Amino acid sequence: MKFSEDLQFSLPKTFNLTFLYPLALNAKAFAVWNYSMSTSGSPSSTRLRLSSVDLMLVAMSFVWGVNFTVVKVALEFFSPLSFNAVRFSVASLLMLGFLWFRERSLRVQKEDLKKFVLLALIGNTFYQILFINGIFRTTAGNSSLILATTPIFVSLFSSVLGTEKVERRVWQSIFLSFLGVSMIVLGSGKPLTLTEQSLIGDLLILAGTICWSVYTVLSKSLLGRYTPLKLTSLTIAMGTPLLVFVSIPSIEAQDWNAIPTQGWLSLAFSACLAIALGYAIWYTGVSRIGSARTSLYEYLVTVVAVATAWILLYESMTLIQIAGAALVFIGLYFSRKSHGRWA
Repeated sequence: MKFSEDLQFSLPKTFNLTFLYPLALNAKAFAVWNYSMSTSGSPSSTRLRLSSVDLMLVAMSFVWGVNFTVVKVALEFFSPLSFNAVRFSVASLLMLGFLWFRERSLRVQKEDLKKFVLLALIGNTFYQILFINGIFRTTAGNSSLILATTPIFVSLFSSVLGTEKVERRVWQSIFLSFLGVSMIVLGSGKPLTLTEQSLIGDLLILAGTICWSVYTVLSKSLLGRYTPLKLTSLTIAMGTPLLVFVSIPSIEAQDWNAIPTQGWLSLAFSACLAIALGYAIWYTGVSRIGSARTSLYEYLVTVVAVATAWILLYESMTLIQIAGAALVFIGLYFSRKSHGRWA
């Protein structure tokens, strides 16, 4: 039995959808426009207000959270690797077309070309390959907790590399929200495991999480010279060919005639909204409010995913999970209140 077939049959009918998070992402791009102004704020201001950046990030979190359910539906008809290959190809063409329409140029400076290729490989190709192999070998609970460390890695790398200063309040918010996600995962009643098989999967997902975090942090320097739309479009387009190449066996084995309209609509939602629109918003957030604060919205994705599964797939939700969701919201509020307003 082929790897893609094994993965298809390994998906149970009901499961905690948080482990599909990177599929909704990837992922996982966006000129620092007055960055210092957007993050400094007025110390004397005490009124909190939701900015356009926050609204976009909330919308992104909603799309990525709902996409867990959409991906589950799509994987009933697609093998995972063929699904990834097609949706990234569609997203690449869509974003390149929109980039040309908006900016009339796909050019980058010669000295930046290597950085674009590096980001494309780290944030799209390697990340997707590591994740899709990781979830096959570990449990939903293990992968969910590992993925929840993304904001921690983003903040750590940002501090070490000096790309931005992460305030103590933001660190506190990250760990508060991480505690909330832990309660959501553990409150589901699905056990964590530590076998030789799951350990390999855990390490692969951890490597993927580090890839996404590095991708987010290293993009900051390029966002000083390119728009979020150009960075997103070109890195996705550059990373897709190798992803497709790796997926060739699954593409050849896929029964394309057997895919119903529901499957194609799910793929369209994931490609157009979760990848194209979601990535653009993600790096708009990175350019406006910084990597660490933007990454905190990943915790909101988990909340939306669980809520969507509860509403549409009739999965259970416990009081512990509800309390965990509340901690996630408190963490987000706490981080954005650091300067007396929602910047």
